[in-house]
Amino acid sequence: MQNWYRHRLMWVLVSGLLLAGHITRATAGEPLDKVHQTVDNVLTIVNNKALQPQERHKQIRQAVLQRFGFEEMAQRSMGQHWRTLTPQQRQEFVELFTDLLERSYVSRIEGYKAGPQGISYPKEDITGDHAIVHTEIKSERDLPIMVDYHLLHKDGDWKAYDIVIEGVSLVNNYRTQFNTIMLKDSYAGLVKQMRTKLAQEQAVPDKG
Repeated sequence: MQNWYRHRLMWVLVSGLLLAGHITRATAGEPLDKVHQTVDNVLTIVNNKALQPQERHKQIRQAVLQRFGFEEMAQRSMGQHWRTLTPQQRQEFVELFTDLLERSYVSRIEGYKAGPQGISYPKEDITGDHAIVHTEIKSERDLPIMVDYHLLHKDGDWKAYDIVIEGVSLVNNYRTQFNTIMLKDSYAGLVKQMRTKLAQEQAVPDKG
């Protein structure tokens, strides 16, 4: 049960970096404030019963494309294989990676009904243009689940490039999977599997 909860939580927590306002300079407190604000905002969208499924999904998707550093995340997830890709393949991969992560997130977040009171923000660590915001997610039966948001300050804004849950990195998980497929098959094989997964996600009906 705990593994299932963490799997769902992995996708729910992606929302924590999606709806922050625009700030043009990096100062102490910005990353934590952004995460705090955006978690509250996304949970508000999720729990807003007045929103129709299409409008709710639209708001979430707009926020995802605006606030998540998908290109940085995609490059880190591809790891050593990134340099072997042509510019066209890189663009294709980033677009597919973005669509897959976005769709997977939207299809799973619908079932999350908890409020922001279940999340605490103990501290943040800022080193130059990198920051880690440490959060704790309350659990009904177990100890709090530790979640770290890794952000990069680029082009005047903080962008998420990784989320680490209980020491497990989302990017590292993707890198391991992609590396295995690339070594056993090829880039074309990886793209084929990703497109198949995306088609499965798109086949899931919208929930009201």
